[in-house]
Amino acid sequence: MLELIDVTQVYRGGRHAVGGVSLRLGPGMLGLLGPNGAGKSSLMRIVATVTRPTGGGLRYRGADAVAEPEPLRRELGYLPQDFGVYPNLTAREFLAYLAAAKGLSGRSARARIDELLHLVNLTEAVRRPLGAYSGGMLRRVGIAQALLADPKVIVVDEPTAGLDPEERVRFRNLLSELAVDRAVLLSTHIVSDVESVAADIAVLAGGRLLRRGTPEELCREAAGRVWELTVASAQLPDVQGRFAISRMVRGTDGVRLRLLADHPPAPGAVAVAPDLEDAYLALVHQSRSQSRSQSRSQGAEVAR
Repeated sequence: MLELIDVTQVYRGGRHAVGGVSLRLGPGMLGLLGPNGAGKSSLMRIVATVTRPTGGGLRYRGADAVAEPEPLRRELGYLPQDFGVYPNLTAREFLAYLAAAKGLSGRSARARIDELLHLVNLTEAVRRPLGAYSGGMLRRVGIAQALLADPKVIVVDEPTAGLDPEERVRFRNLLSELAVDRAVLLSTHIVSDVESVAADIAVLAGGRLLRRGTPEELCREAAGRVWELTVASAQLPDVQGRFAISRMVRGTDGVRLRLLADHPPAPGAVAVAPDLEDAYLALVHQSRSQSRSQSRSQGAEVAR
């Protein structure tokens, strides 16, 4: 349905934000997981036809969506990471304005707006200007506008930023329902946003696609490398300097750590089954280690 072919994005100064990413998306949800600065937002803007890629291609229903973006745009719902509004308009007025821009008729637009305002739990705030909304409420308006035209492709970039825990669950459930017969691309750095809703996950770091697979497949790759260990608070800086730590909990007996290591990191360390957060951290940590090794090798070559 939607295909990215060796997509690259290079900004001024030669900075590579996206480096040769190829992905196919059909009906269902793809969770794009990566740290801040991984190139996720740059890739989302390319998929949403906001940015033209430096290289590579984007195809939708078999047609070139870089040269002819309108067919994709007509069937696309996009929520960018930085979503702007007109602060003097109410939510209903703002959505009506966007509905008119998308070509929705007045009657169908009003019915759709009422449906979406209820869906994102904003019915009681419709008469207030958007300038008086909290950050979480504005995010919900952004979610509503992305769904206005009943899109076939939904692209959402860090969609749960600013939402409280209950709203996060509501939105994740909504995306799951929409993904039954639509292509949904969910980009986030928060593992919990994808682990409960996405059976297909791609990990991006340094602008490169590191891996794509099911949560089970990604976890299997980290098997045998995850350990739990309790250390004294005074030992923590040394352990943090030597290992990638996925979580820590302070208690009366010290600091309980969950960390990555190819071998037992210390006496008393216990091997545990990896979860998705461990698998994600392992991939990102390995990518960074490889990048540092390449930089050192290149530096050595230059010195010679």
